[in-house]
Amino acid sequence: MKKIKYTALGRNTFLTSFVSGTLILICYLITKADLLMVFGFYFVILAAVVNLLILLYELMEFLIHIPDKKSSGNSVLLLLVNIPITILYMGILIDFKL
Repeated sequence: MKKIKYTALGRNTFLTSFVSGTLILICYLITKADLLMVFGFYFVILAAVVNLLILLYELMEFLIHIPDKKSSGNSVLLLLVNIPITILYMGILIDFKL
């Protein structure tokens, strides 16, 4: 089985967003500090903008050099995984607050 290749930029952006968001969520669930809720909201906005810019860059790289840049296409898919994760985390927060 072949190893799936990603660009370093796409992989690092995904990991940074995922790990940071998860840590903010866990800290909020443990401490219940409203400041973390506000910080998390701003983090989601910032992460969405950064992820969107990186996603568009990777998509352009993939479309310009399709045969040579399969790793860019894989990175696009990896970055798209952040969307359902964010929705899941928001659902957890809504259930936790109610």
